[in-house]
Amino acid sequence: MLPTTLGELKKSGYVSRSVKTELRENLIARIRSGKALFEGIHGYEDTVLPALERAILAGHSINLLGLRGQAKTRMARALVELLDEWMPVVEGSEINDDPLAPLSRYAKERIAELGDNMPVAWVHRSERYTEKLATPDVTVADLIGDSDPIKAANLKLDYSDERVIHFGLIPRSHRGIFVINELPDLQPRIQVALFNILQEGDVQIRGFKLRLPLDIQFVFTANPEDYTNRGSIITPLKDRIQSQILTHYPPSIELGMRITAQEARLPDAAGERVRIPELLRVLIERLAMEARDSEYVDRRSGVSARLTISALESVSAAAELRLLRSGAKRTVARMSDLQAMVPAITGKIELVYEGEQEGPEKVAQHLLGQAVRNVFAGLFPDAAKARSKRRNEQAAAKPDPYAAIVAHFEEHRLQLPSNASDKAYVAALDGVDGLLDLVRGQHDYLDAEEVPLWAEFVLHGLAEHSRLGRTVATDATHFDDLFSRMIAGDGPEQDD
Repeated sequence: MLPTTLGELKKSGYVSRSVKTELRENLIARIRSGKALFEGIHGYEDTVLPALERAILAGHSINLLGLRGQAKTRMARALVELLDEWMPVVEGSEINDDPLAPLSRYAKERIAELGDNMPVAWVHRSERYTEKLATPDVTVADLIGDSDPIKAANLKLDYSDERVIHFGLIPRSHRGIFVINELPDLQPRIQVALFNILQEGDVQIRGFKLRLPLDIQFVFTANPEDYTNRGSIITPLKDRIQSQILTHYPPSIELGMRITAQEARLPDAAGERVRIPELLRVLIERLAMEARDSEYVDRRSGVSARLTISALESVSAAAELRLLRSGAKRTVARMSDLQAMVPAITGKIELVYEGEQEGPEKVAQHLLGQAVRNVFAGLFPDAAKARSKRRNEQAAAKPDPYAAIVAHFEEHRLQLPSNASDKAYVAALDGVDGLLDLVRGQHDYLDAEEVPLWAEFVLHGLAEHSRLGRTVATDATHFDDLFSRMIAGDGPEQDD
């Protein structure tokens, strides 16, 4: 039973702590118990999280600096778990006054009037977190507060009287965590208003100085200053933020896949009917890595993890739509379903001039092709070397593993409709000489459901290495002999 009056609170032995001390001591307890600092944050175990732990132990204000989609806001929100579950406040206080150390005039008068009988309320830690997105229209009144003329008139008080002040977000975050997202977007004059609060706790409203030694854990998030020309963190404010922690994208495909699988919102029903093999998940993550290094994409802008999350959701939706239209009960996602993620790509990358000249959809297709090419190189024999071996004297000793497939397309053309039934899809791929045998020979661990997907992947890989011709249309993908098409000078234009 929590105390309900000031007298009961004193008898309970409650001791007031600053919010930074509270975070520090609870972090120490968590580390000693062996419990992870954050749940669901992957890839930062040896980089960002130790830096964040050091900042908390040091009692620093924090700036999380990194490109978009690097879990900055998620980590800031997770700090709430390091607060005590319940915190006592003076009942009715606007700024969460500590009953044992009140700041506001309201709280001091209540204690003077009621003494140990003053009512105490309890605030849950989830209510001690305040977050504000910095935008150009944010004002000092929003953050700090302003004099309320209606209060002044009704109470017949001067504007300088504390009792007529309508407190802003920062004073209302007293004894809690206050987060400003995208700090560089905050106008410089508004950033100036944060100086004394960070350093001294002074608040100025309409020119009247009000001494409020606020107890707040400040956390800021920002993109690198050269990200855009929208703004920057002014130097004096940056000097007062004690720890700047750099975030980063997942360093490996495996970590990226863990994050994407965790964050993607795939309906339970869809998960039961649609299987998305690991190969497609690897291709999605590889595409994001290609985009981050692409000459067509603005690297300063970054490529958010939201791209892979949206891409996975789109692939699942495409496979489910085909399933619903065919009336089948279950399906496996295909290479053609990757075309559904083009809108997720074009909406989440910023192009440089060369990319704008190519167009966002062509850039998306190029990135997908690069992902296929590089993943293929790690899973199957080098298609370019295999082609050159056909021309040398050692070809008989080590034959081209793709010879039968390439030879098949010298005489035949394959059309894979996007909405083909699973039976028709498998039959079409099975009709390509040596294709399924190659997949099974290279990856004999694959189950029967995945083999057709890998077979289609091989065709795309060969097309990326110019061993086959390929045309991707909205309703089907066509494969044929690249060189005979070039000689004939007709046929549909190849996608790449």
